[in-house]
Amino acid sequence: MVEGFPSGKADSAPGQATRDAITRLVFLSHQPENVDVALVLGSPSISNILPAVSLYMQGMTRRIVVTGHGPADGSEPEWRVYRDYALSAGVPEAAILVEPHARNTLENFVFSDRLIADEIGWSNIGSMAICSKPLHARRAYMTARRHFPKDVVLLMTPPKHPADIQADDWWRTPVGRERVMGELRRIGEYAVKGDLSID
Repeated sequence: MVEGFPSGKADSAPGQATRDAITRLVFLSHQPENVDVALVLGSPSISNILPAVSLYMQGMTRRIVVTGHGPADGSEPEWRVYRDYALSAGVPEAAILVEPHARNTLENFVFSDRLIADEIGWSNIGSMAICSKPLHARRAYMTARRHFPKDVVLLMTPPKHPADIQADDWWRTPVGRERVMGELRRIGEYAVKGDLSID
């Protein structure tokens, strides 16, 4: 149980105003648009790659960058699972760029910054879709704003997968409440360390 949040029935969830404020802070989503590149953050589940594949197949982006090894050494790297899924969905290998080393959110952006600069060139990127878990979107956005060029338009494009915790019902389960409160804590921790932008 998360301290300060009653457990059990949905009607014991936090008040509407508090819930709405937390939702607005943690979750962030934009309407899909044409972008120069879609950046996909690694995750143990496959859903993060889905919006990027959709953008590519609809002709809304020409490049997909997949970032993330994942924190565990013994399992298959997250980037490989995502790349293989994109290939099986019809995305050509030439359209996929892989950053294989990142093990956390900060490294996703620091390492991708270097890769994009070297392989594509930031001068060729005016807009980017960032595909992360819905509850991770605000922290991902703020971290990207800290480490990527300020003139690049960032559009958060999280998946709408039923297995992911979503903005419209996170408070209804103990797991949802715990995960969202964990994101609030991480946003604060990243901000104090200077790893994300609060501008």
